[in-house]
Amino acid sequence: MAEFDFDAVVVGAGAVGLACGYALSRRGLGVVVLEREAHIGQGVSSRNSEVIHGGLYYETGSLKARLCVAGRRALYPFLDAHHVTYDRCGKLVVATTEDEVGRLDGILQQARTNGVDGIAPLTKAQALTLEPDLHCEGALISPHSGVFASHDYMLALQGEIEAAGGAVVLSTPFEAATPLEGGGFTVRAGGTEPATLTCRYLVTAPGLSAQAVAATIEGFPAAEIPTGHYGKGMYFRLMGKAPFQRLIYPPPIHGALGTHYRRDLGGQGVFGPDLTFVDTLDYSVDPAAEPGFARYIRRFWPGLPDGALTPDYAGIRPKLHGPDERQPDFRIDGADMHKLEGLVALFGIESPGLTSSLAIGEEVATRLGL
Repeated sequence: MAEFDFDAVVVGAGAVGLACGYALSRRGLGVVVLEREAHIGQGVSSRNSEVIHGGLYYETGSLKARLCVAGRRALYPFLDAHHVTYDRCGKLVVATTEDEVGRLDGILQQARTNGVDGIAPLTKAQALTLEPDLHCEGALISPHSGVFASHDYMLALQGEIEAAGGAVVLSTPFEAATPLEGGGFTVRAGGTEPATLTCRYLVTAPGLSAQAVAATIEGFPAAEIPTGHYGKGMYFRLMGKAPFQRLIYPPPIHGALGTHYRRDLGGQGVFGPDLTFVDTLDYSVDPAAEPGFARYIRRFWPGLPDGALTPDYAGIRPKLHGPDERQPDFRIDGADMHKLEGLVALFGIESPGLTSSLAIGEEVATRLGL
């Protein structure tokens, strides 16, 4: 049997890459996670809404549906065990007009099909009892949705990997990989101290760089690398008292869940993200977007004061669809797709990727036969 420097190399130290490293470490493997940035979680994982999703909307049998539900069920016990702060505040999906009420029935049926725990319909009166400042004609409640300290979660994953004897190596970009005769890979890493190492298993979870990383793996068929798109989402913060305790979501829009409300762990109200497809990694927040945000928000919160929104931050999601295309499922590609034994490549891990991360790690391990 060939000797390897590591059992497994994981590319990307965001939430999903670290969760993959954690899942492999739990199986007794020696794991190294390569991260090009100087800190963990600096890509997609640093610019999200930190929401714990229930799994309401996703197509029956999809990876998103299955892994979101499983990931959410695994996440709260992990957060408890590692003393990571969260608020299981619950979520309301609201119909702001009579025309939208019928859409709630479809979401409710899909959520129940997906096995979402506790999902239930609310009348207008019931919803307003919970959130008196809300405007709606009906709602659904997802009681196990919430928000959490995602960076502390990633630190906990890093700690588990290191406690198992693995390593998270920062400022060390993945540059290329070559399959070895008889199995495994040679991996070339860059940075100030370039290195070449060998591993039996290779997992790529670099978020926005997924396509570029796959293209540097010798033998990876170009036809199996999906076209990537950048989906930018801006957030605006509320100046003043947070109006709602729970997450507030209108019905989803094409390609995204729509601009929603959350009360962050500091007690402030935050609205977003919207969705704009962009060509570059532009994280600016355009103040000129504020009137549009305000109009949208007043559909479910007519009491939004004038001038109460201030630009906050923006994130970019690794999408596998363009503006007018159907939103696809996660891609978790094993050898059945690319014919490279021992490799799992992840593409398009956007929302609900954070919620799903522990389950994604387990899925990756299973696909490696572990």
